[in-house]
Amino acid sequence: EHLLAEGHKVVSLDIVADAREHERLTSLVIDIGESDAVEAVFAEHGSFDAVFHLAAMLAHDVKDKDQLWQTNVNGTAHIADACIRHGIRQLVFTSSNCLWGTALGRPVREEDTPHPVEVYGRSKLAAEEILLARKGDLHSVIIRCPTIIAAGRLGLLAILFEFIDEGRKVWVVGGGKNRYQFIYAPDLVEACQKAAKHAQTATFHIGSDDVRSFKAVYEYVITQAGSNSRVASLPRRPTLLAMRLAYALGMSPLGPYQYKMIAEDFVFDTGKIKRELAWQP
Repeated sequence: EHLLAEGHKVVSLDIVADAREHERLTSLVIDIGESDAVEAVFAEHGSFDAVFHLAAMLAHDVKDKDQLWQTNVNGTAHIADACIRHGIRQLVFTSSNCLWGTALGRPVREEDTPHPVEVYGRSKLAAEEILLARKGDLHSVIIRCPTIIAAGRLGLLAILFEFIDEGRKVWVVGGGKNRYQFIYAPDLVEACQKAAKHAQTATFHIGSDDVRSFKAVYEYVITQAGSNSRVASLPRRPTLLAMRLAYALGMSPLGPYQYKMIAEDFVFDTGKIKRELAWQP
């Protein structure tokens, strides 16, 4: 939407049909896990100035982990190879803080070794490795994102906002003292555009500044909403054990990524992207 507002022509690929219409938008229902389908799009629509590879399947969205891997890993290879074949030098890829299963006790830097603990994080790391292996032929800028949030893009957090809207208790784990970083969607859009002009392969961590605790964030939202909700706490160890058991039994969509968000500190060091792309959240 931002690219269209700036006057660009855009071709969008997704496995879900796009209801939006615009004279400069071509929306195609394509599975990037199918190399022939990806190649056909690039062959038909000619040379792009840049490709923003934002497509991924989340672990809680699919039961078939092979399909997730086909999309997130093989799909990335298909996109990258199509760029190379058609002479497109700029690719921007959104990766994830799921590359780490636990916090490091300090802000995580780009040079820290990833340790994913579930299939989504492993798929994102494998996709990064595919892009880095092609850096001689393609400028890939990898942006590792925490949870992306904005109006209309709340994901599983929508449940919590509904609780606040209804004046119900909002639960935190272990007092809600953990600090978990988000990224505001328009800030990510700006970073992607700057990355599309970065004529080299690079990896950046992105996220908000002045990261507050979950309890502080919820209390702020409750106050701003004029809600009668209040923040209540659950004991950390029994809650995480119950979450893991519910996930293992297929009773809950909340997996290892959500455990980290709900109960642990996780903050990216964003110094590099601020220095090299002149970006600010």
